[in-house]
Amino acid sequence: MTETRWISVVVLAAAITLSACTGEDAAQPSREPVATTPAPAGPHAGFADVVDRVGPSVVTVQVGEGVGSGVVLRPDVVVTNQHVVGQQRKVTIAYADGARSPGTVLATDTVTDLAVVGTERRNLPVPEFRAELPRPGERALAIGSPLGFQNSVTAGIISGLHREIPGSAGQTQSLVDLIQTDASISPGNSGGALIDTSGWVVGINEAYIPPTAGAVSLGFAIPSATVVNVADQLLANGTATHPYLGLSLGRLTADIQQRLGVQTGYGALVLNIDQAGPAASTAIRVGDVIVEFAGKEIRTVEDLLSGLRQTKPGQKVPITVARGDARQHVELTIGSRTG
Repeated sequence: MTETRWISVVVLAAAITLSACTGEDAAQPSREPVATTPAPAGPHAGFADVVDRVGPSVVTVQVGEGVGSGVVLRPDVVVTNQHVVGQQRKVTIAYADGARSPGTVLATDTVTDLAVVGTERRNLPVPEFRAELPRPGERALAIGSPLGFQNSVTAGIISGLHREIPGSAGQTQSLVDLIQTDASISPGNSGGALIDTSGWVVGINEAYIPPTAGAVSLGFAIPSATVVNVADQLLANGTATHPYLGLSLGRLTADIQQRLGVQTGYGALVLNIDQAGPAASTAIRVGDVIVEFAGKEIRTVEDLLSGLRQTKPGQKVPITVARGDARQHVELTIGSRTG
């Protein structure tokens, strides 16, 4: 049985799948080391040399009967997705050479869907993580364990940046500000590496929209800069700090728009205000619709979450809300919270 989570995509009337873990019916990685002889480099080598170099830094994360992926972050630490490990604290790490060792989940962060796992095996090869974002059109390779096929490689390009998945905010906050790729991502790829052709890790694979939703090669990854920043916080403090508005948000529907009498057909609806949060000291009210944030138009809740991800606690940002037939302009100082 496949252990995946489905998130409805309102705009597309489709679904997105966190690439998650595969279940007991998936092919399992080899339990014994397999000796291989690398082919000599040449005109037909393609990306083989890059994969040979980075492949040992990508692992399989086994959680019960489920299988996900992970990437070496430090010589004895692997980073993966939080939805791969779930609530478990003990996992099994399978390496590219066929060896296995126990792993301990050290900390997790639900806001970015990241987790760090300590390994009993030491001296693991640490790949280079690319700090700057790739450009759309760059070649990209995804390495992971789709359906349990350990260290599988798929190729494509970077299809887009700063992507958010419409309709996903009601179930998870993590599917915003993502890298889009057409390198095939399947169940079991979650937590694996998205790399460029120089072998730098540009992202950690997160989710895909399945073909049943009418999609063709729509995959998403968490940018490496986010991964490294959050993972370092998790290792240092056990938690990660994120910017916080103190608002509960919902989708603005035509029915709600009519009932509120608000003169806008788009934006993020304010459902509740945390009285201890930063928004409580502003003029924002329940029933307001946020239409601009930090100088950018907000059409959906996901737009706002993506914009918030790019701010820092203590930063002052302008916000425009629609209320009835008027618009209010407020300034809010971003707060912080742990995920």
